[in-house]
Amino acid sequence: MLVAGASLSLLAPIAAQASNIVNLEEMNSYTRSKSKPLKKFDSKTFINNVNDDFANIKGSKNALDLDQKKFEAGGFSDTTTLDGKAIFAIGAVNGANELSNAADGTNEKLQAAYVYQMNLNTSFTGDDNLYVRLKTGDNWSGAFATKTATYHIDAKDNSDLFYVDKAWYTFPIGKLTATVGPKIENYYMLAATPSVYKPGALKAFKLGGHASAFGASTSTGAGLKYVADNGFAISTTINSKDAASTNGFLTEQDQNKINTQVAYTKDNYHISATYSRQKGWNSWSYYSTSDLNAGTSALTVNSDSVALRGWWRPEDNSSFPSISVGYDHMEFSGRNDVTQGNGFFVGFNWADIFQPDDKIGIAFGQPMKATKAPAGATLTEVSPFLYELYYSFRPTDNVEVTPAIFGGSDVLADNDDDIFGAVVSTKFKF
Repeated sequence: MLVAGASLSLLAPIAAQASNIVNLEEMNSYTRSKSKPLKKFDSKTFINNVNDDFANIKGSKNALDLDQKKFEAGGFSDTTTLDGKAIFAIGAVNGANELSNAADGTNEKLQAAYVYQMNLNTSFTGDDNLYVRLKTGDNWSGAFATKTATYHIDAKDNSDLFYVDKAWYTFPIGKLTATVGPKIENYYMLAATPSVYKPGALKAFKLGGHASAFGASTSTGAGLKYVADNGFAISTTINSKDAASTNGFLTEQDQNKINTQVAYTKDNYHISATYSRQKGWNSWSYYSTSDLNAGTSALTVNSDSVALRGWWRPEDNSSFPSISVGYDHMEFSGRNDVTQGNGFFVGFNWADIFQPDDKIGIAFGQPMKATKAPAGATLTEVSPFLYELYYSFRPTDNVEVTPAIFGGSDVLADNDDDIFGAVVSTKFKF
């Protein structure tokens, strides 16, 4: 009841103004309530308690003129569910100072960080879903802050502020599924999951390489998808950074991204191709070098890319791992230094090796790099390499502990960008 009260108090002011896998669980967190409802609000009890509280304030202090009729029973949907998680992490990265030019050694010291997240799901018809995610976190700067090389899979550094981190609505249109929302990434609207590798440390390895098509940036978005019974699926999404500003949606001043995925998925394998068109947006920076990102936020720079993905997993528990692979290719217009870039990813997961629900993960790859320059220009690009190794286990059903190591060579800009890191993350799910 306290959690519900806290959630309502947080959501109320948000109505007045906008706030300011891969992990299969994260991609489908907003539908978790349909398969695994963890907590359900008793709306009548909840609303009655709210009424009593406001009545006491009005009667004893005469401080507020409240109309209790506004809080009628049933005003809060009986189909709303809540789940969430808290994550504690501690770790350090040797070589992080070179990546951020921190000469004082700040970024290589042992550092602790946390995240707290609440997921609210509400259905109004039984076929739709309104998803709102509340989230806060701190201390992910420094060792865990550099995109590509050290950015942690669970990082959320907003200085302890608790606010709306995601918000969207999903509903059917005939055989199609539509999604619209003011705070969403493109990959939540995909027709099929492009990777079954679950990263243990680095966000770079999400979605088979968090690169050309799937790089994340929370923004206004909309999408349509169709999933056939025979495994075929297709989706189209659009995200706009400036739809919530005076620059406007799909204007000359807008930074936007359009994705189209075509996929074929069976129980134990998947293949897909995703085309992405981006204007003034370098969302691939989670898995790419500095040279590939240079100047790409300018509205005169456009990119066209194709992300190829595939995965296979054993049909039953066995000693064989799941295998996820990815390859990304990009071409640019509006740049005078780089015209093409590419990268690749390979990831393995073993499950139930030493005890039920444990997992071993190994991933490696080449972050996207510049591979071709226009006539008269010279490439100064390095040959980056990145990897991670982890083991996760569950002391209890709702607690997961993940020690991990990660590292790489020439990971960001030059031959001095070599790193090695270690982190232990503990996740509490509720």
